[in-house]
Amino acid sequence: MKLTFNLALKNLYGSGLRTLLNVLVLSLSFVIIILLNSVMDGWNAQAKKDTIAWEYGTGQLQHKNYNPLDSFTILDGHGPIPKNIQGLTPIYVHQAAVFPQGRMMNIHLKGIPTNQEGIILPTHILEQSGTPSPVLIGKRFAESAKLKTGDSVLLRWRDKNGTFDATTITVAGVFDSNVPTVDERQIWMPLETLWAMTGQAGEVTYFIAGQNYQGLTHENWIFKSQKELLSVIEELINTKKASSSFMYILLLAIALLAIFDTQVLSIFRRQREIGTYIALGMTRSKVVSLFTLEGSAYSFLALILASLYGIPLFVYLTKMGIPVAPADQEIGLAIADRIFPVYGVSLVLWTIVLVVLSATVVSYLPARKIAKLNPVLALKGKQQ
Repeated sequence: MKLTFNLALKNLYGSGLRTLLNVLVLSLSFVIIILLNSVMDGWNAQAKKDTIAWEYGTGQLQHKNYNPLDSFTILDGHGPIPKNIQGLTPIYVHQAAVFPQGRMMNIHLKGIPTNQEGIILPTHILEQSGTPSPVLIGKRFAESAKLKTGDSVLLRWRDKNGTFDATTITVAGVFDSNVPTVDERQIWMPLETLWAMTGQAGEVTYFIAGQNYQGLTHENWIFKSQKELLSVIEELINTKKASSSFMYILLLAIALLAIFDTQVLSIFRRQREIGTYIALGMTRSKVVSLFTLEGSAYSFLALILASLYGIPLFVYLTKMGIPVAPADQEIGLAIADRIFPVYGVSLVLWTIVLVVLSATVVSYLPARKIAKLNPVLALKGKQQ
């Protein structure tokens, strides 16, 4: 075995530039596979963390007729607060329109208690504000509506009887959130104020569960666990992860094809050497193992090379993050200005196994021909 290993290293060293190119491309496959998957895992962790903090809490108790993905359910998707509930933050959702700079923008009005602690929305600003009809808006909505703290804007809505009403609201604060469902076209105001405006006192669309809530169900209300709410994010990110895998699969395929071609050419040009090995008493299986070992050695050398430039790169990206273009943040999913990759042990291990196993297989396939070689003709260097 030691002799086979030494011969394999000697042959790789003798290949020179061809070995270097194969190792370089294969090392890029290592780095890109780990990097792309770690970025997706980092995005997944960040999106879940921010969505829980800003919107979901430990779960939501939703009215049975309310669907957050369907605006048409807002009209009937609310009901009176159930009795004997604790650890819940009530949210009432109502449709309305604002008219910044004379433009009409349809929005969702969301009433929330100003002293709530279920999510990190800075509702204390509403409580401390001395302005008339104070509201909170997100940074993205503020940019699209061209509003800032202290601005006033006309708000129009329908009350419970369908009658239009209007008033002027004042932006008491602008918060910066990565979660679009609490920002884009959302206006937050004190729950009591919204009840008085709409004539729907005591009505709630959904509740945000706190740490002490037991997940109990009530008549006309459906509890959605944190895991169930986050499943949408999981599915979307897994879909994006699958689509992004095309890039590293293509790069890996190019590297494996180069190794395969190298092995085919090596067997073709080294028939006399193979015949000599067999004539000296080396079994055919050992010769096949020699060429297979040469091919798989590319992956180990690539792993060493990838570690030399990949580890510093990964450490740098972990500290600095990867900037996200503003256009990429408009996808309807929580995404920060920078994504910090998450490198898991399982990710690194399965990447190593994938690349090493693939390189070994593509090296073995052409090496099988050695078992059919005639050693006499091989010694003469004749093609077979």
